[in-house]
Amino acid sequence: MPSFDYSRFYQDTIGDTGVQPRQINAYLPLAIQARDDLKKLYEEKSLPLLHLPKATDDVAELKKLVESIDVDYTDVVILGTGGSSLGAQTLAQLSDWRVTGCHDFREAARLHFFDNLDPFSLEKALSNLSLDKTIVVSVSKSGGTGETLMQTSLLLAAFEKASLGDAIKKQFIGISEPRVDGKANGLRDLLEPFECAFFDHDPLVGGRYSVLSNVGCLPALFAGLDPNELRKGAGEVLDSLFACKDEDLLSHPAIMGAVASQAFQAARGMNISVMMGYGDRFDRLIHWYVQLWGESIGKNGVGTTPLPYLGPVDQHSQLQLYLGGPRDKLVTLLSQSTKGLGPIVDPKFAKQAGLPDFADRSVGCLVDAQARATADTLARNGIPVRHIHVEKLDMESSGSLLMTFMLETILAGFMMGIDPFDQPAVEEGKILAKEYMAL
Repeated sequence: MPSFDYSRFYQDTIGDTGVQPRQINAYLPLAIQARDDLKKLYEEKSLPLLHLPKATDDVAELKKLVESIDVDYTDVVILGTGGSSLGAQTLAQLSDWRVTGCHDFREAARLHFFDNLDPFSLEKALSNLSLDKTIVVSVSKSGGTGETLMQTSLLLAAFEKASLGDAIKKQFIGISEPRVDGKANGLRDLLEPFECAFFDHDPLVGGRYSVLSNVGCLPALFAGLDPNELRKGAGEVLDSLFACKDEDLLSHPAIMGAVASQAFQAARGMNISVMMGYGDRFDRLIHWYVQLWGESIGKNGVGTTPLPYLGPVDQHSQLQLYLGGPRDKLVTLLSQSTKGLGPIVDPKFAKQAGLPDFADRSVGCLVDAQARATADTLARNGIPVRHIHVEKLDMESSGSLLMTFMLETILAGFMMGIDPFDQPAVEEGKILAKEYMAL
């Protein structure tokens, strides 16, 4: 389980920009009610997300499909946008996908997440993919996501143009809600006539909350990862929340995260939530968090703005602003144990570079020092910091982090009196885009 350090939240640590314990404790009644409301949804089985950690049959079915593919594939294309992609990307990074210096040397099949619609990128990909060795996974919860339908249509046409129409059945996989009478589902209309493998996206699991479902687990299997480990970590967090006594509830990380965002906004006017991840494999996780929090909490004129920060690199682009700019940010810093890990600096070159302290030190030593120094520097300058640390970033610890942030988001929504599951403003944009395409 990750460790959570909240000591840099309080006035006795960071000064007047911190909060006092009483300002946190004042939220306990709201936190208890939010936890109880969540537990009721769990007991009623009306929020399937909460039951995914203990499920295994669906993972076994996914694994069986992946193992049964008789194509000697070299590439896996995942079509989907937003929540239909970011969670899977978060997990894929654990297998070195999109990790600088590692991505090109992965032994597993190449993964391509087409999460953004760009005409130039898609055209280049279609002209370079060996389609006869490519698996395509199309994901759209509603079945009507415009970007995904366009991408899927183009891939299908490319297969037919390459005289690979007969291969579509075994090389395309779909994930979408079950059909509902009177409701269109373009993704099923596209793929079902080819008798492709198709998995149901639970209608009650929102896209940005779907990382524990087949939406995240199927790409994870293609990346050589074990979804059961992911769910194990998630389940431990959920169990600990429901087992927590009322008087101890503010010590639970999901509750504390939900409370802190409101306490600092109310008491200090801090309306920006910065998610700092120290290490390449945190990159997609922090972007996943940005969508989760922003799309879930920004409603009815309330909410805080999430920002991604990848360390150490973003120290050179953002840290000056955080330290010298307005005190309007609440920071979460993510780190993993790196001290002593990685290549070691030769004393000769350390001396030659004018950095004798680097002699016989590993790259991991510097990353560890920078993460700790950033947290302390922020705190000394009056910026509240929550430090979350994992010994190793793997599927189990990722499951813990992902579930913590999902619960934190849901509980914050409950406490603020907003629905953390809908996204009315986003839907309005989708409708307008379709209208403009018809002009």
